[in-house]
Amino acid sequence: MEEKTIITAIEEKYKNLGENPETYLKGLLQAKPINYWDYVEVDTLLSLQKPRTDFKDEEVFIMYHQVTELLLKLMIHEIKQIVYNEALTEEFLLVKISRLNRYTRMMINSFDVMSGGMDYDDYNTFRATLAPASGFQSAQFRLVELYCTRIENLINEEGKKRIPSQPSIEEYFEHIYWKDAGLNRKTGEKTLTLRQFEERYLDRFISLAKKVKGKTLEELFLKIENPSEDLKLILREFDRLYNVEWPMVHLNTAKHYLDKKGENQAATGGSEWKKYLHPQFQQRKFFPSLWTETEIDHWGERK
Repeated sequence: MEEKTIITAIEEKYKNLGENPETYLKGLLQAKPINYWDYVEVDTLLSLQKPRTDFKDEEVFIMYHQVTELLLKLMIHEIKQIVYNEALTEEFLLVKISRLNRYTRMMINSFDVMSGGMDYDDYNTFRATLAPASGFQSAQFRLVELYCTRIENLINEEGKKRIPSQPSIEEYFEHIYWKDAGLNRKTGEKTLTLRQFEERYLDRFISLAKKVKGKTLEELFLKIENPSEDLKLILREFDRLYNVEWPMVHLNTAKHYLDKKGENQAATGGSEWKKYLHPQFQQRKFFPSLWTETEIDHWGERK
């Protein structure tokens, strides 16, 4: 009886689509059973590590960054379900933000793979082959920012001094905090890292910022009447994890490899990494309304 019910449901499904159910049932009869390695694309996944040198730890470096990009994709997958939800509820938000916090903690905790998982001298040798590539060029990191908050929250205090009144989206991007990693504001000269990044992604970023205007995670939260303390707390946690803890663990790892012996080495992308990576310079906050003036003034400071 159960088998007939399933077949009937399948027939109804394809009839509702205007299709002949028998065609699809015949196809199912001939289809090969799915297996784990094909479903997860294991062979393809394991073929994506292509080191530029013979140093064994370069593969560690590549794989860790690939894992990070997958975690960022998981985050964007969750955020899109919030931003494009026409019937958003607080219960749904709590579930999704909990997932975002989980993924962010995974990125933070996994950074030990970088800080303690590579030979110091080997890393400082093979990294020379990576210029001008830089983690700065992670487009997904920027997409998370644009989905989460209004673009004006991605302008630091120095940028706010330069920005015109009633700026356009394009003008906001001229003064966005991350641009300072590769732009000399006095001469207008850009690093190759920044030029490549903007050529590939800037139009996409501008388009997304326009598309989600009024619908970012921050703006959706602000529309909720009488949000619960649980929601406020979990959003504060996300803000702190992503915009303070994550950049700090990144900064400390950079110090371990680039400044451990006092060399003060340059980043592969040419940025002033000690300054640029610090949350006190970035001043990125997704939900500024959830923080006091004192907390904002001391953003990123260690107690």
